[in-house]
Amino acid sequence: METDGMHDLDQALVLGPGGRLGTAWTAGLAAGLRSFGVDLGEADLIVGTSAGAIVGAVLATGQDPSRLATLPARPPADASSAPCRPDPSMMGAVFAVLGDPGLDPADARRRVGRIALETVDAEAESRLIAQRAALIAAESWPQRPLLIPAVDAETGEPIVWDAAAGVPLVRAVAASSAFPGVEPPVAVDGRRYLDGALRDGTNTDLAAGTRTVVVIDPLAHRHPRPTTDGAHLLAPDSAAVLLLDAEQGDPEAWTAAYQAGEAQASTAAEELRAHWRPATDRD
Repeated sequence: METDGMHDLDQALVLGPGGRLGTAWTAGLAAGLRSFGVDLGEADLIVGTSAGAIVGAVLATGQDPSRLATLPARPPADASSAPCRPDPSMMGAVFAVLGDPGLDPADARRRVGRIALETVDAEAESRLIAQRAALIAAESWPQRPLLIPAVDAETGEPIVWDAAAGVPLVRAVAASSAFPGVEPPVAVDGRRYLDGALRDGTNTDLAAGTRTVVVIDPLAHRHPRPTTDGAHLLAPDSAAVLLLDAEQGDPEAWTAAYQAGEAQASTAAEELRAHWRPATDRD
């Protein structure tokens, strides 16, 4: 991935991780902002991690995020299309590693990768890719710059994919959103990759040098991070936090999370109007 020339970009959008309902909330916020005249899809650069990779792919490919107001329908006869059930034991082991202050980040990623590789499951991986394909509804990388980070499950090394990497878009999105204990690691070019949040949370550093940065972080209430100078953070309000933290898996919870994001759009639009310029004003 080339980052030279990022300092020439005017506006960047950073979409952070947030799980299933964080995806819905982010999509609702983006759709609501669009209705108020703030089109985040016009960013010069989009960085999407995990849940943010899903919404980022939708925005970068020019789609209306309101198509995610409800979950794409699954074929009723296809049992394999049912969502994975989280493995509490594995997730507990992963968070124990991530929370160990004695481990440096690289070692922690390698240990998490070893845990994840114990559960390689071709059927679950195929199911994950099919689900991500339905959500993003796009096969090709967009012309608009889109960065999607992930982590090599074996080495713990971070990677950042873009259109030039030659990785299918849906696999990049699936890998970036494959958190151990929830989804299996995803194979790309003979290696397996994990959730991009393991690199550095929202990965806001990938937008460094851009004049205006908007960060949408569904997990800001759980993992507060200092924002870089000039960055504008949009986080769930108290009503949305209650929904996201409940982590319900039914379609109604998805819709409620989407609507919670949409409900924040009016206030968020007022905050961003002074900073986010429409593409027509930047030509």
